[in-house]
Amino acid sequence: MRRARIETRHENAVLVAAAVSPDNTDSMRTTVDGDAVVTEIERETTGGLQSTVDDYVVNLTVAETVAQTANTHRNQP
Repeated sequence: MRRARIETRHENAVLVAAAVSPDNTDSMRTTVDGDAVVTEIERETTGGLQSTVDDYVVNLTVAETVAQTANTHRNQP
């Protein structure tokens, strides 16, 4: 079994985790620890792990961008 643990820090970690979690497969688990989003991925093959990590990083990037944009608009008069 191949495993990866991805930990990223965010201003609104709960929001980012909520955005990426619906895309989790059975081989993924996402939690929040303070300002960190922690996702653990387990796949049988290295190629499968790489594909899952690549997809997750794209989703994470989009979630962070949306969270930052929402925060910017929320703070405007």
